[in-house]
Amino acid sequence: MKFQARLRPILLALAGLLFLGVRPALAAGKLNIVTATQDLGALVTEVGGDKVNVLAIAKGYQDPHFVEAKPSFLLNLRRADLLVVVGLELEIGWLPPLINQCGNPKIQPASVGYFDASRYAEILEIPTAQVSRAMGDVHPQGNPHYWLDPQNGLRVAQGLAQKLSQMSPGDAGYFNQRLEDFRKRLTVAERRWDEQMKPYRGRKIITYHQSWPNFVKRFGLQVADYVEPRPGIPPSPAHVVELITLMKRQNVKLILVEPYFDLKTPQSVARETGGQVVVLMPSVGGNKESGDYIQLFDYDVNQLVKAFQQTR
Repeated sequence: MKFQARLRPILLALAGLLFLGVRPALAAGKLNIVTATQDLGALVTEVGGDKVNVLAIAKGYQDPHFVEAKPSFLLNLRRADLLVVVGLELEIGWLPPLINQCGNPKIQPASVGYFDASRYAEILEIPTAQVSRAMGDVHPQGNPHYWLDPQNGLRVAQGLAQKLSQMSPGDAGYFNQRLEDFRKRLTVAERRWDEQMKPYRGRKIITYHQSWPNFVKRFGLQVADYVEPRPGIPPSPAHVVELITLMKRQNVKLILVEPYFDLKTPQSVARETGGQVVVLMPSVGGNKESGDYIQLFDYDVNQLVKAFQQTR
C-alpha cells in the first residue's frame, strides 16, 4: 500500500505528460528495450547494437533492491517492446506495480515482451528449507546476483540473441554475429582474469552483503563471513565483535563492500584486524571505469589483485 501511495503522483504526472503530447524517451524505428538494471542493459547492447534502444531503470551505483519510482519509468515502460528483468524477486519491491500501471500489455509477465534473464543463468544459494522473514532478505528462488559470473553473462546474452531474433527476424544474422563477437572478447578477457587471480585462489574474504556467490565461485575465493549478520540486516555490535575475532583467527584481510553501503563499520573492523576495505562494483555503471560488462570485471579483478598484493 505504501508503494501504491507513492505511485499515485507518478501516474498523475504520466497522464499529464501524455495529455500534453510529451513523448517517452524511447525512439521509434528500433526495438525499444527497458531493462531492470544496467547490467542487463549492457548485455542487451552487446547483442542488439544499433538495432535497439536501451534504457536501464536501476543505475549501477544504486542498490537494485530499492529503486524510487519516477514518471520517466512509466513513460518508457509504456512504449517498450521488451522488458528484461533480473528475476528471482530482486525487483519485487518496486517493479511489479510499475508494470501493472504502465498500460503496456506486451511486457506483462508471461507475455511475449517479458524476458526473465534468470532463466538462462546458473543460480546459487537456492534455499532448501522454507524461507521466513527471520532469515533476513533471503530470496526463495535463489541468489539474484548471478550476472557476476561472466559465463552467466554469456548465457543471458545467448538468450537475448534468440529473443531479439524472434522479435526482428530480418536482423537475426546481425544479432548472432554480435553475440559471437561478444563471446570471443569475453573468452579472451576470462583468460586474463584467470591469470590475474590464479595466485589468490582459495583466499578467504569477508563481504558486506551476499552479492558475490557467483563471482566467488568463478574465481575460486571463499567467503568466511558477512558484515550483515543476515541479508539486509544491519550489523549489531555483537556481530561486529564476532567478525573481528573470526578475521583474526582465520587471517582474513579483505572486506568487500558495495558502493551503496556505509563504510563506517567495515572500516572499523579493518582497523581492528589489520585488514583492508575494498569497494567493488557489483554492477555495470557503478563508476566510470565499469562502463560495460567486460569493464566491470576488469575493474573488480584489478581492485582485488591490488588489495591482495597489499595485504600479504
